[in-house]
Amino acid sequence: MAKPAPFAPTRQKPWPDAGDPRVDALVTDVIGRVADKWTMLILEALAEHEHLRFTQVGKLVPGISQKMLTQTLRQMERDGLVDRKVHAVVPPRVDYRLTDLGESLGAAFCGVWLWAEANLGRIEGARAAFDGRTT
Repeated sequence: MAKPAPFAPTRQKPWPDAGDPRVDALVTDVIGRVADKWTMLILEALAEHEHLRFTQVGKLVPGISQKMLTQTLRQMERDGLVDRKVHAVVPPRVDYRLTDLGESLGAAFCGVWLWAEANLGRIEGARAAFDGRTT
C-alpha cells in the first residue's frame, strides 16, 4: 500500500475545481484588485454612505493619494463596482456610489472581516509563537 504524499490534502477544498478559464481569470483578477487595500477601503466608505464626492472619499480613506484614489475609482467604475455621476455645475461636482455589483462584492468580502474577528486570538498566538522562535 502506497503512503500518501506528506502534504496531500485530507479535506475537501471549499471552492470548485477549475472549470471555465474565463471564470478562473476573473477570480484571479478580482482577488488581485480587492486584495489591494484601497479598493476595500473605498468599498467600505461607499457602503457607509449613499453617495460621496471625490474629496469626501479621499477624506474617508486615510493615506490614499489623489492619484491612487483616481486610479482606483476609475478601475472600480470600469469593473461596474461604482457609478460616477458628473453634475453640470461650476465648479464641477462628481459623486460616486456603489452599484449593486459593488455592494455584493462588499458583502462577499465581509466574510474576511468575520473570519479575522473570529480568529484574531489564534493568529496573534501563532505570530507570537513564531516570533518567539525566530528571535
